[in-house]
This record gives sequence, structure tokens and C-alpha cells, in this order.
Amino acid sequence: MIKNTFSRLGLLAACTMAAAWLAGCGSTGSTVPGQISDATAPREAVAAAEPAGSSRARTPREYRQDAARHVYARNADRIYAGKLPPMLYAVGVLEVKLDARGQVTGMHWLRAPKHAPDAIAGIERTVLAAAPYPVATRLGSVVWTDTWLWDRSGRFQLDTLSEGQLQQ
Repeated sequence: MIKNTFSRLGLLAACTMAAAWLAGCGSTGSTVPGQISDATAPREAVAAAEPAGSSRARTPREYRQDAARHVYARNADRIYAGKLPPMLYAVGVLEVKLDARGQVTGMHWLRAPKHAPDAIAGIERTVLAAAPYPVATRLGSVVWTDTWLWDRSGRFQLDTLSEGQLQQ
């Protein structure tokens, strides 16, 4: 646990230094694919002013993209690549409450796959293990809701980033 904390702190420091260095390199003002632009501030100022792992989302719906990308990055080996099979093992809708630091403060199932308690436990473990989430700088605390598409193998996709399903 302590070693993992120091690794994260080292990564955070390296990302912060890289962002500061890049901010000094100048920019054409173009946006990175998938990034929400901010017309009121130059990109360099935004990158230098925000901590690494932050979200510029203005609404919980926009934040879904950042949270889903974060889960995918933390679980790259568990993401189901390509279109999902026609019959999934479990589909669940989970609401995750995050505080202003990106820590999970609560989870509430809007649609739990009750036939698959192992999937429920796996999804909850995945959510907790991915914390902290990107800090929602414009929202403070945020409620992130997504649909989990779970394969029997334990691999998954989130509806927000899903590649779709094969037709039967």
C-alpha cells in the first residue's frame, strides 16, 4: 500500500513536470481528440493550472467520458476488445458518487445484475480499485452513472465507450 502510494506520487510529479514543460513549448490552440476545449482560457494556462488527472467536464454527462477512459486505462487487460457477443453474462447500471478529490464516497445500483453476484462484486471492486478518479474541477463532487457490459470471462466494456454488440 505505501509503495503504491509513493509510485502514484512519483507519477503525479512526473506528469506535473511534463505538463509544465509542454506549457512552455507553445501551442497552436488545437484540441486533443476527446478533450473538452475551454474557449475562455489558453490551452497552456489550463494545462499548467490544473493538477494531472483532472477533468474539465461541465456536466455529469460530460464527466462520464473522463471516468470511463480512466477505468479503461486502469484495466486495459480486462477491456473486451471489439464488438461484444450477442448474449452478455451481466448488464448493470451503477451510480458512483465521487468527492471533490476523485475518491469514491458511495455506489448505488440502478439496475443490478442480481443473477450474477460475482459480476456485481467484480464491478464494485473495479470501481474502488480505479480510485482516485479525475478531479472534476468545474463540478467539485460528481455522480457518475454508467452501464457495465460484463462478459462471463470477467472482461467488460462501459456503455459510454462501447464498441457495440454483434448481431445474433
